[in-house]
Amino acid sequence: MTPSPDMPAEPAASPAGQTPQPGMDAGPGQRLRVAAVGDLHVGETTQRVYRDLFERVHEDADVLCLCGDLVNFGKSVEVENLLEDLRACRIPMVGVLGNHEHDCGQPEEVTRLLTDAGVRMLTGEAYEIEGVGFAGGKGFVGGFGRYMLSSFGETSIKTFVQEAVEDANLIENSIRTLRTERSVVLLHYSPVVDTVVGEPPEIHPFLGSSRLAEVIDRYENVKLVVHGHAHRGAPQGRTARGVPVYNVALPVLRTLSDTPYRVFEI
Repeated sequence: MTPSPDMPAEPAASPAGQTPQPGMDAGPGQRLRVAAVGDLHVGETTQRVYRDLFERVHEDADVLCLCGDLVNFGKSVEVENLLEDLRACRIPMVGVLGNHEHDCGQPEEVTRLLTDAGVRMLTGEAYEIEGVGFAGGKGFVGGFGRYMLSSFGETSIKTFVQEAVEDANLIENSIRTLRTERSVVLLHYSPVVDTVVGEPPEIHPFLGSSRLAEVIDRYENVKLVVHGHAHRGAPQGRTARGVPVYNVALPVLRTLSDTPYRVFEI
């Protein structure tokens, strides 16, 4: 799998009336063009800022991955503003929530609105699109490698770590349901320290967790990981097993090109 500006012909559509189910088979050998972006941060007064993104992405990709923090605070009016643009998208969309969608305390409502608009949200589920599996979830914080926070000491620390463990387990359940030979994992938080380098070192533990990478590396069919959140992080890295990880937060993408998403071939 490599990011590529030279895209193949669009894959053939699924037979009419058939909805692909995760884990049924490996799918065709044809490569799928996957676009990814996160951290759009649509606000209450944002008006059609991303209409061009959603109208043009079908020219470059067959699937669009949305990696969280699509809105600022998780308010319904923000989501409606986002949907004014998102409804222009002509290809399948898969998404996860970010931390910003949780701020107002109604992540379930945000998920419902996005789902009703056609986004296949990953909250423990998995999907197969044209032979490629899509799994994942928001992820959580906790730090990386030997500096990852452990369940020791005060009850509040143990509760914090348990949240990270449960979130990683939910993502693993999502990946486990797939039997495709090629799978993409969507996250909001980073699974590796590589892609948060550039952010102040003091906040690295709050940008992701190695627990996510440990889950990913258990599954040979995972070929690509995309995440957001680290606005000043690095564009790419790898897990210990060598799975490529890309930071597709929009502020990072803007340092690479004028295109408001990154495209990969799977």
